[in-house]
Amino acid sequence: MKFCPSPGVNLSRFDKPTDELEMLYGLPRKVMFCTNCNMSNQQPMSSNEYSHNKDSTKTTLSFDAEGVCHACRFNRLKETGEIDWDERELELQELCNQYRRKDGSYDCIVGGSGGKDSAMQSHLLKYKYGMHPLTVTWSPHLYTDIGWKNFQNWVHVGGFDNFLYTPNGKIHRLLTRNATINLLHPFQPFILGQKTFVAKMAAQFNIPLIFYGEMPGEYGEKISHKTSSYASGGNAAESEGFTLDYLGGRDVRDIYLGGKQIGAYLDEGVELVDLMSYLPMPPEELERKGIDFKYLGYYKRWVPQEAYYYAVENTGFEANPVRTEGTYSKYNSLDDKVDGFFYFTRWIKFGVGRAMMDSAQEIRNHHIDKQEAIALMKRYEGEYPARYEKEFLEYIGMTREEFLALCDRFRSPHLWKVEDGEWRLRYTPWDLIESRA
Repeated sequence: MKFCPSPGVNLSRFDKPTDELEMLYGLPRKVMFCTNCNMSNQQPMSSNEYSHNKDSTKTTLSFDAEGVCHACRFNRLKETGEIDWDERELELQELCNQYRRKDGSYDCIVGGSGGKDSAMQSHLLKYKYGMHPLTVTWSPHLYTDIGWKNFQNWVHVGGFDNFLYTPNGKIHRLLTRNATINLLHPFQPFILGQKTFVAKMAAQFNIPLIFYGEMPGEYGEKISHKTSSYASGGNAAESEGFTLDYLGGRDVRDIYLGGKQIGAYLDEGVELVDLMSYLPMPPEELERKGIDFKYLGYYKRWVPQEAYYYAVENTGFEANPVRTEGTYSKYNSLDDKVDGFFYFTRWIKFGVGRAMMDSAQEIRNHHIDKQEAIALMKRYEGEYPARYEKEFLEYIGMTREEFLALCDRFRSPHLWKVEDGEWRLRYTPWDLIESRA
C-alpha cells in the first residue's frame, strides 16, 4: 500500500536542509543501524506511560563505539560465559524452595495471554519446579480468533487456574481513542493494564512471588544482566518503564492516561472508579505485603523461538495460520486485533516496524543472518495492517482517511520525506547497503 501526504500537511517541514529538519520525540538527529542486527538508534526504550503526553521525549537504544546496539551486547553475554547458567539454575531451585507452598494456596503468579512466553513460563514453573502458579490475564482490546484459541488452550491443555479481567469497555475504548489521537499509541491502555494488573492480583490473593518473562536488556533496556528483580535497586532509574513507583507522589488528577490528565476526565464526568483499573498499586503496599518480583529470563536462557516450540508441545499453542502483517513471522503477538496498528504507528513515529524488531531478535539468537533480515525487512517493513482495519477503525471511531491524516501529523521530518508524491523513509538498512555497493 502506498502512502501519500494527506491534504493539509505542511510539507515545507520536510523540505529543508538535513541539519535543519525537526526531530520529534527527542530522537537522535543522526540515524544509525546496528552493525550486527540492523536495529535503528531511533528505537525508543520503555517509558513511564503515566507521564506520557504530546510533549514527551524518548530515551532511545544506545550504541557502542563499534556501532553495535546494547541489545546485541546484552544477548552476547548469554553466550560468552559471563553468565553461569548452571549456577542460575540452582538459584532458581532455591528461590522456588523458598516460596513453594504446601497448604493449597498459590505461591507465585504469572501474567499473560496464553502466548508462547507466558505459556512456557507458567508450564515450567508448575510442572518442572513444582510451583503452584495462578495465571492472570488483562484482556486484549479485541481478541483475534487464534488469540482466543491459544488462551483457552493455555488454561485447558496446559492446565492452569486463570483470572481473565476485562476492563469497562466504554472507558477502554475512550482511552484507546485518546491515546491514538494524542500520542498515536493505540496500545497504551493495554500496556497500562498489563503492567499493573498482575501486582494487584498478587496482593489480592496474598501471593508472594511474581514472575515476569525475559529480561528487558534482551531488547536494549539499560538494566544489568545481573539484576534478577523487577525495579531492583538503582536500575529502575536507568529505565523508567520498569519501576514500581510510576506515580512518584503526584496527585491523581495530574496523571496522564491516553495523553490526557485524569483531572480532565473527571471534569468531563468520568468516574474515578472507572479509571482505577489502569493505575498501579502504591509501592508501599507491595512492600508491606512482601511481594517479590523476578524475571524468569534471569535464570533461564530466553530464546523466543524455543519458547514457541515449548508452548506448542506443552500447552497446545498454535501459530497464526497466516503471516502476520508487517512482518514474516506467525507466532508473535497474535491475540489482539489492535497489535498490527501498534507496530504500524511505531513505524510512523520512529521508523522502526515489526519486521525490523522481529528480524533483529532472530539475528541475536542466530536464527537468520543480517542479509536475510534485510531481505525480509525490504519486503514487509511498514506493511499496512489491513486484515483488522475495519474492526480497529470502528473501535476508535475513525475513517481510514482520518487515521492516515493523523499518522502524517506524527511523522518526524528528520525521518520522512516525500518522493514522487509518496512518503518514504530517508534512511533504511537496505538503502545504506545499496549505497555502499
